[in-house]
Amino acid sequence: MASDLPCGILTVRLIRSFEYRNIKPLVFQNVDFSQTVETFMQTVDNDLKTKPGIPPPFRTFKYDTMKILHQAHGSKTSDPCINTDQDEKLILSPSDTLHDSGIKHETELSYFKREDYEKYKADPKLTW
Repeated sequence: MASDLPCGILTVRLIRSFEYRNIKPLVFQNVDFSQTVETFMQTVDNDLKTKPGIPPPFRTFKYDTMKILHQAHGSKTSDPCINTDQDEKLILSPSDTLHDSGIKHETELSYFKREDYEKYKADPKLTW
């Protein structure tokens, strides 16, 4: 999908468990910001199957939602797992492009199962 929109580096934090903080970061380079969020999610899902160094539980987990965690030169959340504020603004719509969703070079995204996120948000406890 060729475009005049820039490409950039995105970090995707795979969140398998909010409660136990099972998180695995992946870096994606030369990401085309003109692609849809849904297309990028499919790219991440496909990479999980072949990328070395990803533990099996992360490979087979069913992720379905992306949310902006942090952008370069911006403030970070105090929650060690995910920012639970501003869902309407920060959760990405699958039909929007990455650019239209506010994604910029060096944005950090969380990729997780929405049902698990809603449970964590209602009762944000961490277990060791």
